[in-house]
Amino acid sequence: MEVRRRRGERCGSSICFMSLPSITPLFLLFSAFIGEAMVDASAFNYTSTRRVTSLRLARIQSFLEKINKPAVRSIESPDGDIIDCVHRHKQQALDHPLLRNHKIQREAPQRPAFRGGRQPRNYNASDAARRAWQTWHHVGHCPKGTVPIRRSSVDDVLRAKSLYHYGKKQQGVPLARKVDAPDVVSGNGHEHAIAYTGNSQEIYGAKATINVWDPSVQMSDEFSLSQIWVLSGSFDGSDLNSIEAGWQVSPELYGDSSPRLFTYWTSDAYQATGCYNLLCSGFVQTNSRIAIGAAISPVSSYGGGQYDITILIWKDPKLGNWWMSFGDNMLVGYWPAELFTHLSDHATMVEWGGEVVNMRPNGEHTSTQMGSGHFAEEGFGRASYFRNLEIVDTDNSLSSAQSISTLAENTNCYDIKSFSNTDWGNHFYYGGPGGNSQCH
Repeated sequence: MEVRRRRGERCGSSICFMSLPSITPLFLLFSAFIGEAMVDASAFNYTSTRRVTSLRLARIQSFLEKINKPAVRSIESPDGDIIDCVHRHKQQALDHPLLRNHKIQREAPQRPAFRGGRQPRNYNASDAARRAWQTWHHVGHCPKGTVPIRRSSVDDVLRAKSLYHYGKKQQGVPLARKVDAPDVVSGNGHEHAIAYTGNSQEIYGAKATINVWDPSVQMSDEFSLSQIWVLSGSFDGSDLNSIEAGWQVSPELYGDSSPRLFTYWTSDAYQATGCYNLLCSGFVQTNSRIAIGAAISPVSSYGGGQYDITILIWKDPKLGNWWMSFGDNMLVGYWPAELFTHLSDHATMVEWGGEVVNMRPNGEHTSTQMGSGHFAEEGFGRASYFRNLEIVDTDNSLSSAQSISTLAENTNCYDIKSFSNTDWGNHFYYGGPGGNSQCH
């Protein structure tokens, strides 16, 4: 591999490192080694201490026996997670009634190729990033033919509002909004800063590289996330289909304040179907090295090193399943086409950006941060970004997303500014601190 030295770089045998601020793709830089950034969960009352009846406990244990499948091997990660290596054909995904006759796709999906000339620089992860893995790899690995699944615990379930709500997004209460604006202006304290496509396109996938931070979340039942949404259906009805992936900080779901890789899906506007990660049947994991729900590290620092992850979601043109890849070309798994109604054909809209939940205790906006916790105007190294926004066309080609609109409900709390250049294609900075003198 040819390595060219640029101003401000120092080069070793085969890798160049840029002086700060620089960008490091987090191809598989997951970790529990968060050191001083790790926060004592008890300080936030992340784990429930309320009394539990024996009947409720029995129901929770029965539920956990259903979703925590028998493991070929179990690995205790340094961050306290238990990673179970479950045989690929025993994973919970295949318990879904629509997947009883589903055969795990063994044929590799046809990957979309970039169209439109030279790919933007920084498009691919570096060799250095590829050598970093999830922390649990330091103490073990899952054997071939198995998939790593983060084990759910009684404490995890108790932090949820109920057993039914465990692993599910709160259903938003729609408010008045623009017809062409996606699932953004909603109730239950959800606030956004997003970019989105028009709703008249036939879209077969989306890609972006997402800057990773560890935003502060004030209340244990709030969250802060940055993700891609692939959508189809009506936004004011009960038939919205959505496939989602990115990173999130969710004390209620994970019991800590670490940013974690996550996925989500729904085929009925977040009512009864779908869930986060592998907490219900549906998503079929094929990768033996990536544990969905694991912590991401290192993370970006204000004025310092910048780290990002690349996510691609696309529909396999041959078999119709929606695949997810991480980094350059690491296949994670897929959402079977059988799970969806509208998305069984194609998507009509894509969103990229941030979302938080603001519970407004005492009627005041919380200080839960989005992105880096700083406004978009601060730019690189200080504000969080999405870069190289791309969509997959009808011919399974990747191209830069065009005619992108942006939206933020309350720019005094969180905002977004979009740009375009040769290196990063269509990109934007977004985020904010939440509660402040102008954000109530």
